[in-house]
Amino acid sequence: MPTTLEPVQVQEPDLADATASDRPWIVLVWNDPINLMSYVTHVFQKLFGYSLEKATELMMDVHEKGRAVVASGTREEAEMHVFRLHEHTLWATMEHDE
Repeated sequence: MPTTLEPVQVQEPDLADATASDRPWIVLVWNDPINLMSYVTHVFQKLFGYSLEKATELMMDVHEKGRAVVASGTREEAEMHVFRLHEHTLWATMEHDE
């Protein structure tokens, strides 16, 4: 019994999906009525190694604008940053960078 080879259909990857997965994730810290500004500045220095000036600038964004982007990276890195910020009682979320 002879066999014939059928043409194989190759599914091309969706470029929109590839582009979405290549975008970095950002970590946002949101304003809250509980934590002192000095504490938020301290946490940014401790967790991210920011200088006092940079940590203060980010803390002021949180205070005045309601949020600040404090880090970006892979999904796993962003998840770890959010977890660590939550351990320090800060309200943090992550999302794809636009």
